[in-house]
Amino acid sequence: MKTLGLLGGMSWESTTTYYQEINRRVRHVQGGLHSARCIVFSFDFAEIEELQHAGKWEEAAALLDIAATKLKLAGADAIVLCTNTMHFVSHGIESSSQLPLIHIVDPTADCIIKAGFKSVGLLGTRFTMEKDFYKDRLAVKYGLRVIIPEEEGRDIVHSIIYTELCHGIITEASRQRYYKIIEDLAKAGAECLILGCTEIGLLVDETGCSIPLFDTTKIHAIAAADWAMGN
Repeated sequence: MKTLGLLGGMSWESTTTYYQEINRRVRHVQGGLHSARCIVFSFDFAEIEELQHAGKWEEAAALLDIAATKLKLAGADAIVLCTNTMHFVSHGIESSSQLPLIHIVDPTADCIIKAGFKSVGLLGTRFTMEKDFYKDRLAVKYGLRVIIPEEEGRDIVHSIIYTELCHGIITEASRQRYYKIIEDLAKAGAECLILGCTEIGLLVDETGCSIPLFDTTKIHAIAAADWAMGN
């Protein structure tokens, strides 16, 4: 089994889900007491969040590149960036670390296409919903139509992520606000929904939704585990 290098802590609330899901996948496939070989670099998310909201993306990218190189030196065979938003500045990770990056969009899009969907709603941070790096990969590489919430909905989704979910705060009021936004996306033509922030799966599931959900955190973690096992 190969060793996964996890770039985590963005936030650590979802990094714990990555660790759990990767190890559950290995146990499910290999049985017994088997578990994953992982090395985790966990950021102080306050530093990353400050750079994000100040628009200092290249500084944030440099931190990722340095951390990925450290994971290479520690013995990692591939990098798993445990966040959707920071894939915006993931372009230097492979060249800096000389390791492959298991991109979060690719296994998610594969699952959607295999399920037969062509139109997807996207929830995530404002950066993920509004910048082109995520939507373009879905549209250009996979031919998917991407629908995002209206501006008010984007504000709500973004605010709840940073002020609640990243702090481990889960409320029924916020859950219902998300479900309302999801319903609006379905009315706008979304056949399914991408949970495009690694924290959103902590709040919502298919129980309250009229369309299928694709949780990037779990999909990405399973894809990473399968890569490590050579599946």
